[in-house]
Amino acid sequence: MRGAEIVIQCLREQGVEVVFGYPGGAILPLYDALYGAREVLRHVLPTHEQHGAHAADGYARASGKIGVCLATSGPGATNLVTGIAASFMDSIPVVYITANIPRAKRGSDSFQEADIWGITMSITKHSVVVASARSLARELREAFFIAREGRPGPVLVDIPKDVLEEADDTYTFLDQDALEAWYRENRFLRQKGELFFQRQNRFLDEGALDSIAHTLSTAKRPVILAGGGVIRGKACDALREVMHRLDAPVASTLMGITAIPYFDRHFLGMAGMHGTRGANAALQKCDVLLAVGTRFSDRTLMNAQRFAPHAHVIHIDIDRAEINKTVSSYLHVTADARAILEPLAQRLPFIHRPVWWQTPAMDQQGEAWTPSHIMTAMARMAQYEGIVVTDVGQHQMWVAQAYPFIHPGQMITSGGSGTMGYGLGGAIGAQLAQPDALVTLVTGDGSFLMNQAELTTVARERLPIIIVVMDNRALGMVRQWQSLFYDGRHMATGLSGIPDYEKLAAAYGMEGSYVSNMEAFCRAYQQAVEERRSALILCRIDPDEMVRPMVRPQGSLESYILESREES
Repeated sequence: MRGAEIVIQCLREQGVEVVFGYPGGAILPLYDALYGAREVLRHVLPTHEQHGAHAADGYARASGKIGVCLATSGPGATNLVTGIAASFMDSIPVVYITANIPRAKRGSDSFQEADIWGITMSITKHSVVVASARSLARELREAFFIAREGRPGPVLVDIPKDVLEEADDTYTFLDQDALEAWYRENRFLRQKGELFFQRQNRFLDEGALDSIAHTLSTAKRPVILAGGGVIRGKACDALREVMHRLDAPVASTLMGITAIPYFDRHFLGMAGMHGTRGANAALQKCDVLLAVGTRFSDRTLMNAQRFAPHAHVIHIDIDRAEINKTVSSYLHVTADARAILEPLAQRLPFIHRPVWWQTPAMDQQGEAWTPSHIMTAMARMAQYEGIVVTDVGQHQMWVAQAYPFIHPGQMITSGGSGTMGYGLGGAIGAQLAQPDALVTLVTGDGSFLMNQAELTTVARERLPIIIVVMDNRALGMVRQWQSLFYDGRHMATGLSGIPDYEKLAAAYGMEGSYVSNMEAFCRAYQQAVEERRSALILCRIDPDEMVRPMVRPQGSLESYILESREES
């Protein structure tokens, strides 16, 4: 069996159904093997490798499986870098498989040679250059294991072209039971580039759980901060049980949005730079803070020295490196969120507290033409179901603030990396992961300019993605900062030369429309929902519309420079 065929068989072992990729010279042997497997492996061709990486990332987020992305050597591989970084920052399990020049030519500046292993060392959970066809199956099996085990993350497997062409007679296909046995026999951890094999005997620290339960149950003003690890760890039900037993409010990070239903009276909304007044105030007033599955991003803390100044911090995170990295903890547990929250809930009494927190304004009604009204109108027409994917910028914050999510995982966005151009690739991946779901991309005109070529993929794959563009003819978030901190000197943030998007949409066989009031927006969006078809809706908004509220950079969580219209 050739190395390329071993790759295909290993993907089948892992239950992979969809791969995203772009062919090229070095990876042609793998694509030749894909030809024979096209009935069992769906290959999706993007217009650019970066968007393929984002699609694999979005697929992983929406499916709960491991995404797979393929690219050839040189520029094909380096075009993945931004997508790999986005997966790394948000702990998304994606296996990136690149081909490279033959082993004998390595280091000779051969055509399309790039040291993608070295380039991606700092943005992957693990990366490897495969030495031979004989070791290929082991490296791929390890790659999938590492991607999902513990704190998830991206893994890069770089395969020289001659390894893909090399024959090996030792490979044996492993069915699910055999694969699980293989993993049990070869349990390992990778640290500092070395491979360690160990048998893990997981146990609960009963004493730590008892201490956490006592601290929480005797607190006067406990607050829970939910991070993305709650959603990734499937711990939302357990978190809600802890919340109800403590009768404690919950704030979320950007990545933790959807952990608690929007309409729950305990939910305070997002905390941080553009957090609600209720979330930020509660964090500053609490005496005990239970932080779960969060790395305490600077956009959440703002000023670490002035964050939750009166609180004993209890930190639960799967990654030991995050404990005491930014915020000093009073108690901490390094473990999977669900594995801790479920037994913790059973140790907590049911407590009734007087409401001392401020719940934010919910579900804006009416015909006002504001971003928050657009978000809530969209949710009502979607009957609060489906998935919303965003790019990065003002529109991302408007979704985070105002869209009333009720199910875990309904929001997909690039958080830690803040990648403009993520959205349409991410939406393609999400739609392929959940074909029957209503998938809406909310983007800005600046972000959409970065990925609009993927309308080709939407049309080719016949994906009913609804694209809502917040069209302010500007790079809105950068313009906002220029207005606030650079005396209104708007340099390189105005957008001109934008195409006629109605005509562009028509060229791809989809409906395109410009709207500037709520009636027109609702008509266009509702029609797309009812007809289950792709659509491009451009919402004309004021370029000076800002994201409110906004906390002063490096200030405490309550040092607002912009007030929320609803909460001021």
